[in-house]
Amino acid sequence: MIYISSWRTMENRAVELGATHILSLLGIEGVPDTPPGIDPARHLHVEVDDYPASFAGDIVPTIEHVTEFLDFAVAWDRQGPMIVHCYAGVSRSTAAALSIFCHYNPGCEMEAAMALRRAAPHAKPNKRIIAIADRLLDCDNRLVEAVEAIGPGAYEGGQTPLVELPLSL
Repeated sequence: MIYISSWRTMENRAVELGATHILSLLGIEGVPDTPPGIDPARHLHVEVDDYPASFAGDIVPTIEHVTEFLDFAVAWDRQGPMIVHCYAGVSRSTAAALSIFCHYNPGCEMEAAMALRRAAPHAKPNKRIIAIADRLLDCDNRLVEAVEAIGPGAYEGGQTPLVELPLSL
């Protein structure tokens, strides 16, 4: 199971959900603490901003960032849930979770994107992260096209709900 959340939801719910792995995608917002009871070695912080953003000095998503979180997902033993979060749970986290979802469901990019849209009407996957993941996963532009097909999502600010994605379609 993959959960997608905001930073605040991750802090409040990680232990309750039985998370064994946490992927934090935060840049200018800061560095999250690892919740009690979770091995810090199973908490990856990828320092990246939601590019394009309005802040000078943004950390633009790179192939190294996406490779790092995909490698983390490959090493995940899937004996417990992974929480993928960014600041609001809208863009970086949905892009990373969708990329991980596609890694475990190769060739099912459209189905994966539609599952994300059903579970998270607010999702606006970061297009730069998606484009890089598409290349790394050898999706031949299918992941990019799937994200374009589901549209931009309906997020208008505020708290986002915890999103639950099964690991297989």
